[in-house]
Amino acid sequence: MRGDATAAGTLYVVGTPVGNLQDISLRAIEVLKEVDLIACEDTRHTQKLLTYFNIGTATVSYHEHNEQERAAEILARLKSGGRVAVVSDAGMPGICDPGYRVVTLAVENGLKVVPVPGASALVLALAASGLPTDAFGFGGFLPAKSGQRREVLEGIAGSARTEMFYEAPHRVMEALEDLVDVLGGTRRVVVARELTKLHEEFVRGPAAEVLETFRQREDVKGEITLLIGKAEAGAMVSKVSLRARMEQVMREESVDEKAALKKVAKEFGMAKSEAYRQWQRGK
Repeated sequence: MRGDATAAGTLYVVGTPVGNLQDISLRAIEVLKEVDLIACEDTRHTQKLLTYFNIGTATVSYHEHNEQERAAEILARLKSGGRVAVVSDAGMPGICDPGYRVVTLAVENGLKVVPVPGASALVLALAASGLPTDAFGFGGFLPAKSGQRREVLEGIAGSARTEMFYEAPHRVMEALEDLVDVLGGTRRVVVARELTKLHEEFVRGPAAEVLETFRQREDVKGEITLLIGKAEAGAMVSKVSLRARMEQVMREESVDEKAALKKVAKEFGMAKSEAYRQWQRGK
């Protein structure tokens, strides 16, 4: 492994298990043993992994609160010929976790960056979801505030691909409620929870049914990935086409905006609230 490093130092971006420790790769173990330093999102969390595989490499914290300062320190170490691995608590660093800044600095300074593949919750969730995998998008964490969250959901109303988001367990109910209101109760969704862990679970079905499943639970725990199926053909319309149809209905049928909106929303297979927002933005 030492032979892979350049004279200026190499940064290894190492994927770690999202739950089951046995999911780590042999290459990841080798890299973590041979680098000079491991930059961890949480040193206490990573130490459990290192202890399990008898890895004695020194660690340093690297998280959202010290990322800017620590990235500069890691960069200096790399420039002096050091070999550093960056890991997150679970999955691939930089994917909704610290890692992006130090990778960017290394690239900007002409240093070698080597990815060491590992598990990723979004890929695992997609592979076992039962939703189309030929085209998909990942939007990180959904916004915590309902208004902003609804705007994101409105933006994927006509999506022709599977859309994926991370969500906090204490907000999954609110997210599903907004999803049903904005995208409709028949939209196919999958909630993947605690992937690779003892209580791994996939809840699949129409959004309204999945919401009802979680309403019957006292508490929701664990890491969650929310997958939203692509829109039906009738819902794949642009704001322009919706506006044009609204104007056509009001003109030809001599009805007011409210009546036209109800008819057009039904035609396009979307919630009336979503159709109203698109109509307002299109004015």
